Amino acid sequence: MSSFKEIKEQAYRANMKIEELDLVLFTFGNASAADHKNGVFAIKPSGVPYSDLTPGDMVIVDFENNVVEGDLRPSSDTKTHAVLYKNWSGVGGIVHTHSTYATAWAQTLTDIPILGTTHADHLAQDIPCTPPMSDEAIKGDYEHETGLQILNEFEKRNLSYQEVQMVLVGSHAPFIWGENAEKAIYNSAVLEEVAKMAAISLQIRPDTPRIKEALRRKHYERKHGKNAYYGQK
Repeated sequence: MSSFKEIKEQAYRANMKIEELDLVLFTFGNASAADHKNGVFAIKPSGVPYSDLTPGDMVIVDFENNVVEGDLRPSSDTKTHAVLYKNWSGVGGIVHTHSTYATAWAQTLTDIPILGTTHADHLAQDIPCTPPMSDEAIKGDYEHETGLQILNEFEKRNLSYQEVQMVLVGSHAPFIWGENAEKAIYNSAVLEEVAKMAAISLQIRPDTPRIKEALRRKHYERKHGKNAYYGQK
């Protein structure tokens, strides 16, 4: 029996969930679950339809992108996951989708502005979009460079990966994470809904104003602040 059964199960459930939530189409996208103690993660195999997956199909890869266990080739985005896990120790799950609205924002190279309280309930700022990747990076180790591009954008903007758990990779699609795979799935669904709301709002009113600062702060702090009171204790 595999010694990585738990993270294989977590990764499998996450991949099943992104299809169930209509965040992926056909074999697009992938989800992974990490075990930082052992420096490995489980990820969806490349090009396998979600309906054909089993927990045992999940491939175990270390943070240096070496396959540790598995008979199938891991996702083509594995190197991106590896870069993020290696550098962000608080990340336990990563999801990559091509969900429609989030990807549309990525394709326009545009941050998703914080327009209302649904966004503010989850993030205190705009959802960042990276600039286009350089030709040199594209021609190099592309998936590894994608991970570095995300890290560099967060460093440049002085963003915390624990507070902002999602990013739009310019001209590509979103990557989303959380302290575990389940939270990464939740964040993926939230991102798509917020992206959709923002797109529709700006279509209805192109000059839609950003949320008032007091309202932004109120909604974020009541869920995430030191005196948060949303939900049950």
